[in-house]
Amino acid sequence: MKRNIWALDFSAYKLLLLPAAIGVNYIGKLLAQLLNLPFWLDSIGTLLASMLGGPIIGALSGIINNVLYGILLDPVSFVYGLTSAAMGLLVGGLSYKGFLVSWKKVLIMSVFVALAAALVSTPLNMIFWGGETGIAWADSFLGMAHEAIPFAWLGSFLAELFVDVPDKVICVILSYLLYKSLPKNILKIYERETVREKRS
Repeated sequence: MKRNIWALDFSAYKLLLLPAAIGVNYIGKLLAQLLNLPFWLDSIGTLLASMLGGPIIGALSGIINNVLYGILLDPVSFVYGLTSAAMGLLVGGLSYKGFLVSWKKVLIMSVFVALAAALVSTPLNMIFWGGETGIAWADSFLGMAHEAIPFAWLGSFLAELFVDVPDKVICVILSYLLYKSLPKNILKIYERETVREKRS
């Protein structure tokens, strides 16, 4: 029987993905801060959880991650739980549809993730921060875009996209590398045989 990836399956092995995803996300965010990188790297764990556990677990891991960040580190993180949830749903769904079988499909998925993140984050940026992304170089671009583009939301979307494309592409690639490095018996536990099969 075909597995329903949208079912609320909270088995023990899937729930274990939640703290693991949060930990990986934190390490990525900390690394980006220590190296002063021009992006976040804080969604690697969420994407990996989505690849293993499906869209519901992926979305939950992203939301919980942002809530914890909001409580412990930065209240700004709260509102971007919506962005994390959207990425978890998208990657979980695409993984089930066979987007983990080749690097070409993984790269295509990474572009979809970047677009989704920018589309969800842009209205949040407009509502809470006047369109700013929180990344200095992107916000500098936003200032120039406001002079050339008459629509503030379009300038904010382009600025967000300029950050999200490198950030999300890197995060998808790193999460995929982690996924591929897992032992086969672990992958079988998470019922990903249908994802790994080669499709014509």
